[in-house]
Amino acid sequence: MNTLRWPDLVVIALYFGVVTLIGLWFAGRQNSVATYFTARGTIPFWAMGLSIFATIISSITFIAYPGAAYAGNWNLLVPGFMAILVLLGGGWVLVSFFRHSVGLSAYEYFEKRFGYSARAYSALAFTAGHFSKMGFVLFTITTAICGMTGWDRYDVIVGVGFVTVLYTILGGIEAVIWTEVLQGLVKLGGLVLVVFFLLRIMPGGPGAAFRLAVEHHKMSLGNFDLNLTANGNFWTMLIYGAFWYLQKYATDQTLVQRYLIARSDREALKGVVLGAVLCVPAWTAFMLVGTLLWAYYQLAGTGLPGQLFDAGGKILGDRVFPYFLTTQIPAGLAGLLMAALFSAAMSTMASDLNCLAAVGVEDGYRKLRPNATDRQCLVAGKLIVLVCGGLAVLIGTYIASRGEGALTLYYAATAILSAGLAGMFLLAFFSRRTNRQGLWAGLSVALVFTAWATLTGGKYRMLDLGWNYGWPDVLIGVIAHLLVLVVGYAASWGFPAETELRAEWTFWGWMAARRRQGVMANLTPVLTD
Repeated sequence: MNTLRWPDLVVIALYFGVVTLIGLWFAGRQNSVATYFTARGTIPFWAMGLSIFATIISSITFIAYPGAAYAGNWNLLVPGFMAILVLLGGGWVLVSFFRHSVGLSAYEYFEKRFGYSARAYSALAFTAGHFSKMGFVLFTITTAICGMTGWDRYDVIVGVGFVTVLYTILGGIEAVIWTEVLQGLVKLGGLVLVVFFLLRIMPGGPGAAFRLAVEHHKMSLGNFDLNLTANGNFWTMLIYGAFWYLQKYATDQTLVQRYLIARSDREALKGVVLGAVLCVPAWTAFMLVGTLLWAYYQLAGTGLPGQLFDAGGKILGDRVFPYFLTTQIPAGLAGLLMAALFSAAMSTMASDLNCLAAVGVEDGYRKLRPNATDRQCLVAGKLIVLVCGGLAVLIGTYIASRGEGALTLYYAATAILSAGLAGMFLLAFFSRRTNRQGLWAGLSVALVFTAWATLTGGKYRMLDLGWNYGWPDVLIGVIAHLLVLVVGYAASWGFPAETELRAEWTFWGWMAARRRQGVMANLTPVLTD
């Protein structure tokens, strides 16, 4: 298309103008660490829920989910079901526990259980994983945006990065939350628009598309055999989702920090539930977009260009949706879709920046300078936002110049480093006998396994040792969590029990304390409201 009409430009300008104004609006309030990172617990649950939704639905989601559905089926949707089930099973405990057990960083808990080395490791694992994601999130939007406008991809990356860093550094978590409310609504609007547009232009009508999709099993959730070693297995993806969302809810700063911004335990739980409830239908809609794209090109008989295929002639599903946006969306609708794409990148990046700064201040700066004033910590937090934002932009431009494979080694390293965090939490929370020596034994085994599996059989495969990992990639993390749990617990019996363990640092002691205080009685009904 390479051109935009003035209504499109107005929509885009309004979007960027509003998010910048939100940052400026909250800038004057950022006079303490508590305000900058937790808004002093003043955010209503519905805003918190929309914020979680906007953070999770990134630009990678915009591309990966339709791409997976186009090239295959809806198997990638299965892990998302566990976002709800994990919350139903333990959200009411996790939310209250973290709100009463940590000051700001999720990783403070690991220091209480296993010492500062465990806290430093978990904080570093979080930082490495989310830092690598930000640059890729910026890069992901350039294919569609630049195809629709003809803009230079480096200008897009730098421009989006600059505005995101600006409102994040000025307005703190309040600016992040309220821009994400707007961004969440924009994403929903763009997603609904794409679905209705595809249904409207479908050759033969929507009925023909769904009949064709059903005939070719394009809406299947995968095979239901109990062979967990097979790719595309429903149960494999369900197990992966259980551990993935346990790790998100229990060890991911972006979610734990959301618990702390709410007005009460009850409000925090309602916000987390709302975020999950919004994500599941959104993920389903993204899968539907991919299936409808497949049906559209099948029914229209339109050939796809060579750049959408790999060297072996296999379709690259994640390139089809950007191609469709570039060639089929009329200019009058492009503005809203571009705003949705921009918001997908900016919401995730802004959330990560604020959380990385919180971790940097609490888990690093305060340890190096224990006598630092609140003002000095606030300045350090803003500086971390600036530096991390700048580096994310550089990573995004580097990927754009060298291709997506340019950072393969770094991504492999971060995948290895972040292994076992969910297992680490389970070990800390559900076992009184576990000690720091046992934890490190479990982590060591998990890291060795993850390195072997990732480098010899995962998507970052670099080595052929003759004896390589051959199971589905999604099970690498699951096995690592289980190794931390099993090896860590067993090894702990070879060392003396912790003498400074407080009862409320484990599930059993926490439940007893909460029952005495009556907190759990007030929380449980939230899930049935």
